[in-house]
Order: sequence, then structure tokens, then C-alpha cells
Amino acid sequence: MCRNIHQLHNFEPAATSDEVRAAAVQYVRKVSGSTHPSKANQPAFDEAVEAIAHATQHLLDHLVTSAPPKDREVEAAKARARAAKRYATAGA
Repeated sequence: MCRNIHQLHNFEPAATSDEVRAAAVQYVRKVSGSTHPSKANQPAFDEAVEAIAHATQHLLDHLVTSAPPKDREVEAAKARARAAKRYATAGA
């Protein structure tokens, strides 16, 4: 899975349409193997992004959970801590 695609469900405030579209773009880039499609492939790329963004928003709108919403700042701090541990140099 692409590391740039982040969990969007169960956050307060809810994921924005920009976040949903960004996740769709990352997914299409990963699957197509292209960050910048050729002019010939641009329409197919754009159509795929829109379809995936629509499906993602539909999914997010229909998921239910009994868990309390997550705080974006707390989750970001956890991610930074994991990254610091992951990329810490030996002997530091």
C-alpha cells in the first residue's frame, strides 16, 4: 500500500473532499505506475481519479463505528513518533 494514502475514516472533523481526492490520486498513481501520465493517458487517469474519489466518499459516508472519533493532531503526533523511531540512526 502506498504510504501517502492515509486513513480517512472516523476523524473529527470528517475528511474533506480534497483529502479524498488526494487519496484517489495517490492510488491511481500507484496502480498506473505513473505520477504524470502522458497526454494520451491523461483522460483515463482523470476519469479513474474521479471514479475512485466518488467510491471513496461513498464508502466513508456509509461506514459506521461505535469508536469515538480520532483527533487529527494526536494521530499526526503518533505518526511523527513512529517515523522518528523508524529513521533513527544507529548509535545516536
